[in-house]
Amino acid sequence: MDKTVEKKLTHWLKQQKSACGYYLNVSIFFGVLTGISLMCQAWLIATILQGIIIDELPKATFSDHFWLLLLLTIVRGVLAFARERSSFKAGAQLRVHMRAAVLDKLAALGPAFIQGKPAGSWASIVLEQVEDLQDFYARYLPQIVLAGFIPLIILMAVFPVNWAAGIILLATAPLIPMFMILVGMGAADANRKNFGALARLSGHFMDRLKGLSTLKLFNQGAKEAKAIEKASEEFRERTMSVLRMAFLSSAVLEFFAAVSIAVLAVYFGFSYLGHLDFGHYGTSISLFTGLFILILAPEFYQPLRDMGTHYHAKAQAIGAAEELMALLDHPEENAGQKMGTGDELEAEVSIEAIDLKVYSVDGTELLGPISFTLQQGEHLAVVGASGAGKTSLLSALLGFLPYQGQLKINGVELRQLPMSQWRKKLAWLGQEPQLFCGTVRENVALGQLAQDQALSDDAIKALLAQAHILDFIESQPLGLDHPIQEQTAGLSVGQAQRIALARALAQQPKLYILDEPTASLDSLSEQAVQATLADAMQATGCLMVTHRLESLSSMDRVLVMENGLLAQQGTFAELSAAEGVFKRMLLESAPVDIELAMKTEGEL
Repeated sequence: MDKTVEKKLTHWLKQQKSACGYYLNVSIFFGVLTGISLMCQAWLIATILQGIIIDELPKATFSDHFWLLLLLTIVRGVLAFARERSSFKAGAQLRVHMRAAVLDKLAALGPAFIQGKPAGSWASIVLEQVEDLQDFYARYLPQIVLAGFIPLIILMAVFPVNWAAGIILLATAPLIPMFMILVGMGAADANRKNFGALARLSGHFMDRLKGLSTLKLFNQGAKEAKAIEKASEEFRERTMSVLRMAFLSSAVLEFFAAVSIAVLAVYFGFSYLGHLDFGHYGTSISLFTGLFILILAPEFYQPLRDMGTHYHAKAQAIGAAEELMALLDHPEENAGQKMGTGDELEAEVSIEAIDLKVYSVDGTELLGPISFTLQQGEHLAVVGASGAGKTSLLSALLGFLPYQGQLKINGVELRQLPMSQWRKKLAWLGQEPQLFCGTVRENVALGQLAQDQALSDDAIKALLAQAHILDFIESQPLGLDHPIQEQTAGLSVGQAQRIALARALAQQPKLYILDEPTASLDSLSEQAVQATLADAMQATGCLMVTHRLESLSSMDRVLVMENGLLAQQGTFAELSAAEGVFKRMLLESAPVDIELAMKTEGEL
């Protein structure tokens, strides 16, 4: 990984530490207290052994020392536990904050952006990659402070006792962070590649799992199994590469720490034998001096060794942060725009598009330039072949895709409207009903709960009755508490669509946005949904995308899209009589559809 990119990611990670709250500082505080208590223990042990072995004092003389040593042992255990708990809480708070930020960002960017990656890739970001930030905040960041603070305290205690030992400690200490840096140069890149492999595996596996029945139908199971096996093997190799680096760094750090302590032990050994006579301050080196410094020596290197061990957590976090930072820093369509007050949305909605061009998230032009209007209370249909730009137009209108030109809502540019308030004025109903795991009551009242308004059970039943689904709900043992499973399991498509319709009706919108609302329904469900929509939309506007030409006669006007441009617009009767794209679509549709449409037009 490029050093500039790595520094940028590291800086971004450190900027997020405010989400840890005070737990991060508490963890450092407990770590410092643990180091000080250890120094006190070393002093007590060296004092007791010096007095009993060399000075030949009675053991009773050191009874207070023994009790204090025992108390410090208990205190160290309590401090270690408190440090671990505060560290974990710091990481946990960070993860909660980060997941909330990711989900809020995805909600702001919208479905057009989310569909750019498989669902498994997003699951990898929200779960695995956020999870891998834990040790960076819980262990690495506190350890950086402790690695500088505790060795400094130990040096301040060692130098007044023996300057040679202090110099040995000071000279050998840089060996550990130096090697740590060398190992870490490749660790971040290895982790980044590992996360990339995991995202590909997750996305590939989840997409194939969702399409398992289709793969079996076309006898592609064996082929896809080999593809998953290949992705799994790539992930295994990446993971083993990361583990090799982690084990290598730990082993070498232990080696250098052991060698450094051995040098110190050799110095004291030769000093006691009389072969070395330096380092002291005019008096011979006592047993207290040697024991005190040798007990502290491993603890001098331990914070540095721990930082080396946790440096892998930094590399892991940097690998995870690349996609997180790119996502959270991704510009939103209306970011930086001067926001209106939202008062413009209190009236019925009118839309005016002038030379409108809509672009994808990556900047590809999807449609335009087109110009049209939707007056207050008007019902407008958008038709065209697949890929003509109908869904792109809806996505731009919902604020999920960037655009150029003018797209005005009640005379105000869409970019200048608060998106949250604008979307509250809309009711969207698509061809794939989106219900959430919960009860029927919770799903119907979802839109009102978002606006801090509660719906009574009677109101919910009235909405369900309006959507022609109340009889089914009341036939269930739990009634409104009937559970809805993941992916609407246990409900037919028609039943799920009518529950979604009841939820849309509960919003009392200023404008209905309909995207093929009856495309997946049988004829009976389609008639029920269309009848309900016709009643609900009598007093409000509607913008509907559809392939069902027989339903267009009830619309005030029809926009005909072709290759991202507006080919025709007018009433159903005008377009049916004129030569062009719409008449060709009518001729290509089933004869029964034409007959039904013309009959309905005649009745109107």
